[in-house]
Amino acid sequence: MTQFSVPGAGSPDARRPRIRGVGAAAPALRVAASDIGAAWGRGGRGQVAACAPDEDMLTLAWDAATAALTAAGVEADAVDAIFWGTSRPPFAEGPSLPFLAAALGLATGVEGALLSGSAHAGMEALNAGADAIAAGSARVALVVVSDALRPGLGTGFEARCGAGAAAVVLAGDGGSASLGARVSHSRPLVDRYRGDGEVDNRDLYDARLFREEIFLPSIEAVVRELATNDVRTWSLPDPDGRLGAVVAKTAGDTSPSSAAVYGAVGDTGAATALLGAVGAMTEAGVVAIVGTGGGRTTGVLVDVEAPVPGAAGVAGALDGGRSASYADLLRSRGQLVPGGETIPMGVPPESALFARGADEMLGLLGGRCVDCGTISTPPSIHPTCISCGGPKLEPVQLARGGTVQTYVINHTMPAPFVAPLPIAVLDMDDGARLMLQVIGDGKDVEIGRAVKLVLRKYAHERGVPVYGFKAQPVRAEEKDS
Repeated sequence: MTQFSVPGAGSPDARRPRIRGVGAAAPALRVAASDIGAAWGRGGRGQVAACAPDEDMLTLAWDAATAALTAAGVEADAVDAIFWGTSRPPFAEGPSLPFLAAALGLATGVEGALLSGSAHAGMEALNAGADAIAAGSARVALVVVSDALRPGLGTGFEARCGAGAAAVVLAGDGGSASLGARVSHSRPLVDRYRGDGEVDNRDLYDARLFREEIFLPSIEAVVRELATNDVRTWSLPDPDGRLGAVVAKTAGDTSPSSAAVYGAVGDTGAATALLGAVGAMTEAGVVAIVGTGGGRTTGVLVDVEAPVPGAAGVAGALDGGRSASYADLLRSRGQLVPGGETIPMGVPPESALFARGADEMLGLLGGRCVDCGTISTPPSIHPTCISCGGPKLEPVQLARGGTVQTYVINHTMPAPFVAPLPIAVLDMDDGARLMLQVIGDGKDVEIGRAVKLVLRKYAHERGVPVYGFKAQPVRAEEKDS
């Protein structure tokens, strides 16, 4: 057992990590646990959140991080370091973190790290961000945690396995909450895991052994250490829908903040601990965060002095979603695949087209004419001004909002594309014009409809994901806020 405060917290020059803002995200689909259980002759309680075909752990991370930066009032170029925790990054080996950083518009010199390998990765990301602020190596750090696990078919975990993301903006000053002491407990024991060459997560081998000799000893040891403080509420792990109540009893909290999150989206892996806490930062008091996985358990205290920007919106971010069937879930996760030929991409993801166009696709860069101010998109295809023909264009980030100028809905699409597939021509708020796919089936698309651009996955080609922005119709309540 290791107990310590944030490095330097006891010194006169300490930079106690402050929380300036938080954000959360959940995917589009909701599947009843009873539907999953019925397919295997079992029951089920509650629901789980699941990714649509164009969502994954990276798009969820982008959604949560964007919300946190907006809530904190921090521009992307002010972030010095980004720490992303996910048990399963989108690239098994590859540029997962640079893809997220580029899509968020962070500087090319941004520091940080990708933490992965188990559900404990989320706590590791939070600790790394706190340490960077405390050490002074970063003035503003963005911590993002997300997961979209793929459980084994017919396992007990399948009806509990959800998806989601959370993010916090940390700094050395400002904000209305701070990170305090943390406790760690480590034992070389195996819980849920994924072996070499395996795609699906294995479930627990012996549930009773896991409960009595792996899970509860570590969790209760950490909880007992943190419970010596005056904790207002807890975010606690609940791997089977019952153990969370056992741990809550040890903590003396009959209604932990994490319980509502489990009910809304299920077990979100590496995102679980932080996602269960950010929504509780709406009032003063100490929030205790406990996360576990891969043989490690860590607890962190958050001292909330006043409502944290973004915390009030967490519940809304997790609510909603559209009802989906078990078959929809399996298709989205790639566990139910149609036969026949699919249409491959014309160029591989590592080709010159993607290498040279990465900034335009992920950074949403256009070219503004220095003579007349017209924005040409994409500048790699239009190297001269589309208005006056001027030869000098300067790179500029495109607006993230606009309106539909015209659109078409494709009702017949070859695999792996899914019909109906709406495509719209957009007039952006900065005067640029784009043509992009629109999220959904097109029923809410109309000329003049306000849209916002969100990061989504377009394809999974040659073993790697291909990302880009899509248009999402803006709801009436969003326009009013």
